Amino acid sequence: MPPHCDTKDGPVAAAVNKALEAENVNYILIWIPKSEENELKDVFKKALKARKLGKEAKDVADLWVLETAVRLHRAGEGAPYTGIKPAGLDEGPVVPKAEKAIETGDPKEVIDFMNQTIEKELQRRFELVHSKKNYNVNDVAAGREYIDAFIGFVVYSHHLYKKIFGDEEHEE
Repeated sequence: MPPHCDTKDGPVAAAVNKALEAENVNYILIWIPKSEENELKDVFKKALKARKLGKEAKDVADLWVLETAVRLHRAGEGAPYTGIKPAGLDEGPVVPKAEKAIETGDPKEVIDFMNQTIEKELQRRFELVHSKKNYNVNDVAAGREYIDAFIGFVVYSHHLYKKIFGDEEHEE
């Protein structure tokens, strides 16, 4: 997954900010596995108290909640926690479109983008294999290039098809 859930401007961070402002941990709980709820609730409760002790204590408490929430979220995805990433990292072209679709209720932009991207990549891979198809049988190196392109097209197509019907959980 592109940088996202573990960034200072990602959706988990937004949930943490909203939860701290509202003093309601439920904004964060939806991002973590139920089995980790108690740890987050304990950290959140202590952080709310610490936030009242001044700006530095508030900053430390807020970061503690964010780090805990991201760590537990990543664990729920089966991914390691590698720290909080800075805001503004490149999420790639599809993540903002997908989030916009969810926000607006209209998936057309993300569907069109994905269809065009898939079509271009399949076409590119097909043209590559097709351009190498009529190699000289006595040119083994050219034959191997053809096979690499052949496998690249067929296997890519197969994996793409499987992803389309894959698990809806956080697939990489």
